[in-house]
Amino acid sequence: MNLSQTPLALAVTTTSTTCPYCGVGCGVTASMKQDGSLGIQGDAQHPANFGRLCVKGSALGETVDLDGRLLHPQLRDAQGQLQQVSWDHALDHVAGKFSAIIDAHGPDAVALYVSGQLLTEDYYIANKLMKGYIGSANIDTNSRLCMSSAVAGHKRAFGEDLVPVCYEDLELADLIVLVGSNAAWCHPILFQRIARLKETRPSMRLIVIDPRRTATCELADLHLPVKAGTDVWLFNGLMSYLAHRGLRDNAFIAAHTNGFDEALAMADADCADPATVARICKVGLDDLLAFYEAFAQNEKVVTGFSMGVNQSSVGSDKVNSIINCHLATGRIGKPGMGPFSITGQPNAMGGREVGGLANMLAAHMDLDQPLHREIVQEFWQSPRIADKPGMKAVDMFRAIEEGRIKAVWIMATNPLVSLPDADLVQRALQKCELVVSSDVITRTDTNAFAHVLLPALAWGEKDGTVTNSERRISRQRAFLTAPGEARGDWQIICDVAQRMGFAGFDFEGPHAIFDEHARLSAHRNGEADAGHARRARRVFNLSGLTGMDKAGYDAMTPIQWPVQRLSDGSISGTARVLEDHRFTHADGRARFVPTAPRTPGHAVCEDYPLILNTGRVRDHWHTMTRTGKSATLASHIPESFIDIHPQDALLYGVREGGLARISSRWGAMVARVQHGGGIPRGAVFVPIHWNGQSASDARVGAVVNPVVDPVSGEPEFKHTPVAIEEFRVGWHGFILTRHALELDDITHWTRVQGRDFVRYELAGRNQISDHTAWARALLGVQADDADWLEYEDLSDGSYRAVHVVDDRIDMCLFMSARPDLPSRSWLAGLFAKDKLAEADRVGLLVGQPIEKGADTGPTVCSCFGVGRNTICNAIREQGLSEVSQVTACLKAGGNCGSCVPEIKKLMVEIKVLAAAEARERETAA
Repeated sequence: MNLSQTPLALAVTTTSTTCPYCGVGCGVTASMKQDGSLGIQGDAQHPANFGRLCVKGSALGETVDLDGRLLHPQLRDAQGQLQQVSWDHALDHVAGKFSAIIDAHGPDAVALYVSGQLLTEDYYIANKLMKGYIGSANIDTNSRLCMSSAVAGHKRAFGEDLVPVCYEDLELADLIVLVGSNAAWCHPILFQRIARLKETRPSMRLIVIDPRRTATCELADLHLPVKAGTDVWLFNGLMSYLAHRGLRDNAFIAAHTNGFDEALAMADADCADPATVARICKVGLDDLLAFYEAFAQNEKVVTGFSMGVNQSSVGSDKVNSIINCHLATGRIGKPGMGPFSITGQPNAMGGREVGGLANMLAAHMDLDQPLHREIVQEFWQSPRIADKPGMKAVDMFRAIEEGRIKAVWIMATNPLVSLPDADLVQRALQKCELVVSSDVITRTDTNAFAHVLLPALAWGEKDGTVTNSERRISRQRAFLTAPGEARGDWQIICDVAQRMGFAGFDFEGPHAIFDEHARLSAHRNGEADAGHARRARRVFNLSGLTGMDKAGYDAMTPIQWPVQRLSDGSISGTARVLEDHRFTHADGRARFVPTAPRTPGHAVCEDYPLILNTGRVRDHWHTMTRTGKSATLASHIPESFIDIHPQDALLYGVREGGLARISSRWGAMVARVQHGGGIPRGAVFVPIHWNGQSASDARVGAVVNPVVDPVSGEPEFKHTPVAIEEFRVGWHGFILTRHALELDDITHWTRVQGRDFVRYELAGRNQISDHTAWARALLGVQADDADWLEYEDLSDGSYRAVHVVDDRIDMCLFMSARPDLPSRSWLAGLFAKDKLAEADRVGLLVGQPIEKGADTGPTVCSCFGVGRNTICNAIREQGLSEVSQVTACLKAGGNCGSCVPEIKKLMVEIKVLAAAEARERETAA
């Protein structure tokens, strides 16, 4: 992307910053290339990634243009149209409406819904305003959707939200267990550390526990495909197995924990017999015992867990059942061992530090503790302090729909796509008296219902800190000037707070906010209350980072909390916590939490016989407002899909490559059917990313049930009963065009960003009597425009049309009665040409390339743009048998490694096919 074509100014020097995607928290360097484009590289000095980046991080330069950016405040008029207004007008409107609603209905009538995409300084200010000045805890975050079960589990077990391990522990472990984590796709740089470790130390074992066979499983020594929702049975069984075979650490249990007997009794009640556990979890007994034995025999065990554990109506109990096994064996607070919550968002941890969740206070303090409320209110010198938990995310939007919350301010998130029961969210926003959205993109599903749009700074423009999964605080630095009238989120919140009459929001910049945040973490930290029943000691402590001026803040290097200042004035971070086995409960002990196995909130039935599982794909992020801009990232999986077992597809009458409709009691969506090979019978998988701007009907959030964990409030994204049926259409097609199109009249469509074009996948039910007239009208090509090539075959319903301008392809349309249309990758290559060759024109009419090798096939390696056909041809023609050989030949797999499992799969498929062909030849002979 050439930034010289946008009104963005770049610093001359290279800037060190942090990737805005997953919780790995990779360091990034951004610099201007000689051609005026933005150079993105991994920061070799950053301890999270040591210079490596996944394809999403590498493609960040493709996402920072101003296309679609919200650049000025906008206010919706009486006719429902958004009008540009001044900042003063917008801020006065928001402050005035919030104040009027609070005066009329009380502080609980307003709410903030924020995001793990915010920087810690933004998060801190939002939390301070809501809980300390408005006086309500109605502030929650989209991190509620991904890691709040981990928070609840940590707090119940340790007394505080603590991640005991660090990334180095993965390299010290002898056994790594990944539970509900497709790390190869969702945390690829972390996963590559594991992959490299297995190469250098083959004795290290990897066990993956997941209902799906994902890319992560390709590296595993053992894959346990447990039945969805049975994790508590599995880990209760493990605890029972360890306890009754003399493998528990009695000295540790006696000295540092409470509640062991009760937790073991609960585990023994249903899970003492491995055969019973294997039957409930639907795994082989031998495989189950292999897992239990591996855990028993290897002291250095790290159990990493992610969304497959957290996103459940029993997510908190799943977390605690894992922690119980580590506590029972004393495998915590030591190098190479411990439970490890692998965070989803870049600053989910930072949000937890400042109390971004509705049931927390800043600096790891608790709303339900009078001493903690006193400490925070005293430090803030605020007029009030929230004294009860606020509405968690799902309940918050239900309260908006019911009219109990009358104003909501949404920051850096898109709940109309990401929340479960998303149609209720739409109804809620339609009814809400005031919807304010701070965003970087103008058109999102959520912003369509906002009354006020406030332009915020995007990645590359904003300045602050983030904290990754191993508690490492890193600076996210600005290297682009603020476009239009965009402002930092912290500044927007402060401006509104001051207009509401509140003091304490006159910060000079992010450095001053961070200093206040750090000082609060140390304020009265360790003090006991009068009765000594509760203590204010928190492990979270940034005392070593207090007092930094702007220069010190700007020079800050990555560091893990807690952070102390040593006697010589230097500061020291902490790689792993709980090494002293001193926990934050009042008695200093950890707690075993009895975890009674429970089934998910909704079971399958005759009407809804399949279980819907949702999650990420490799190259996209959340609701695609950033990754959807990148041609590189769109090339791997261009449209949403429904992954289903072939036998289930046959049973329910849907075909691979065709469209199908998934429906539940809450909503429905449409996507293309595929057989990925990793889905068990009775289940389907649909990705979370596609939204109303990128597809006509692909919001899977509308389908997901709204049941939440009663402790954490986290929704059950992994277990919704659904039905599937064919989505019948009369024709399929696609368009590649240099111009954006309006496709409201098309039955089904998906928009895909290309490098020199936009691609639309289409399907329709309308009968087309005159393809030429219909195609010209759809594409906006005049009837007298002569450079129009077309082909039609009435016998099979195929039609092709190409519009050429000055010998360059301008747009093309391919249609057929069947979904098996020509290769898009070959056609994409034509858009890079300044002039079409005669062979290209012939190929366009024939429907396939004339030149050999022109069709590289669907993208496998996004980092280097290597297609499936190119890889398969190299494997066949050069006899490649190792991924390293493919990398040496084509570069594929040589950067982030996310595509390595796919390359391995292709090699196996080619080997199997070659063997089958050889047998056929022998039989024929």
